[in-house]
Amino acid sequence: MKVLVAMSGGVDSSVAAALLLEQGHHVVGVTMRLWGGESDTGCCSVSDVDDARRVAQQLGIDHLVFNFTEDFHRHVVDPYVADHARGVTPNPCIECNRHLKFDRLLERAEVLGFDAVATGHHARIEKVDGVWRLLRGADAAKDQSYVIHMLDQDALSRTLLPVGTLTKAEVRTHAARLGLRTAAKPDSQDVCFITSTKSPEGATGRSSFLRRRIELHPADVVDEAGERIGSVDAVELVTLGQRRGVAGGGGSKRFVVDVDVPRRRVVVGPESRLLADQEVGSSPTWSSGPFEGRVWVQCSAHGEPRAASIRAGGVDSGSVVVAWDEPQRRVSPGQSLVFYDREGDWVIGGATTATLTTTERR
Repeated sequence: MKVLVAMSGGVDSSVAAALLLEQGHHVVGVTMRLWGGESDTGCCSVSDVDDARRVAQQLGIDHLVFNFTEDFHRHVVDPYVADHARGVTPNPCIECNRHLKFDRLLERAEVLGFDAVATGHHARIEKVDGVWRLLRGADAAKDQSYVIHMLDQDALSRTLLPVGTLTKAEVRTHAARLGLRTAAKPDSQDVCFITSTKSPEGATGRSSFLRRRIELHPADVVDEAGERIGSVDAVELVTLGQRRGVAGGGGSKRFVVDVDVPRRRVVVGPESRLLADQEVGSSPTWSSGPFEGRVWVQCSAHGEPRAASIRAGGVDSGSVVVAWDEPQRRVSPGQSLVFYDREGDWVIGGATTATLTTTERR
């Protein structure tokens, strides 16, 4: 099989390429150049591209570089900025996987005559009764099925995840055995286009990045009675459930329970005000068709699954209602809700937590 392996410069994708080569496949490595700006974190730095190239040399395989910077700006960076401007908490890594690391890469692979693409994600793909299933990775602590939940039958049928059956320790052992330069390389944790260092003015990487692109506005912080108790420098940087950095936090244990960007207002209250009986997810995607029934729902990359039932939210199937078995802390608008079957590790689908209107928030 001719396989195009997405090599990010990390140990997982390095070992993914090595395993496929050992299995007898014709392997070509590719690194996607996504972010052309300043970067000192994530998987888009110049050193990462160099690491991927040199690992390919060690393995004796060809290495390509695809320039997808325009697609990355259109599908990841621009929406990230726009979401902040309207008070939504974006998930850029998921959008990068959705639009670049799978959609765009699969499209390019087909044009070039490859049978499949492969990545170093810690998840598994199996075919059961004629249906492709995306499953959690063998290493629960490193499982990445959440961030690639959007893969449908076509994508799953043309994707290989070679390290999904291994623990992280086993991946590093394999890399060390082969003498790969990435064997001890730390995992990337941050958004690749946000620098980890502060600006000369003292702004954080995210704040500095956004201030260069949109106007950030100060806002009043009020309690549930509407009494002003403080202020924040940028309402666009405040997230539902946040406690740090908002007036009235500290010993009072107040949390952000509402962010109203148009009115320049942040409402804080007790943690109990964050509990909800249900969430609404927009633009649902399904691995093998729409589903209604009991599921486990994961609300962050490594969050604890929560028991719930899901059903279609409207006649157009443009939304899904998640009814919790027990009241749960509300999920920030813009974050992904990922659905797993109640019997195992199968990813059924996912949706994006919908933004509530001001009336609905009240």
